Amino acid sequence: MEFSFDINTIWFILIGVLLAGYGILDGFDLGVGSLHLLTKSDLERRTLLNSIGPVWDGNEVWLVTGGGALFAAFPDVYATAFSGFYIPFMLLLFMLIFRAISIEVRSKEEGKRWRAFWDRAFRLQVLPLPF
Repeated sequence: MEFSFDINTIWFILIGVLLAGYGILDGFDLGVGSLHLLTKSDLERRTLLNSIGPVWDGNEVWLVTGGGALFAAFPDVYATAFSGFYIPFMLLLFMLIFRAISIEVRSKEEGKRWRAFWDRAFRLQVLPLPF
């Protein structure tokens, strides 16, 4: 039995691996966001955020690489998906950026209101959108 893959099949598998990698690795970040909803103390919140601190930004690289691979291999699919889902993709991008900011700047100030604001901002990533 001989297997032969054409270039489209190879790209399809590669994009699937990249998006699956993002789903698995960023799932850890989203899980921390879900647990963040249940914490009571600042120490618990800080511990959760410190657990994803070194790796959260690397997880988004999988998504960017998957999007770039989709653009390189299947430009018609990329154009159709991004034009049809422009608003949801922009919301996703906004939420990823806002999550990154909330992780990075939460511990820059000692004030309780400052941390409470960024804790609420971080929690937005796991709450369902209103539509």
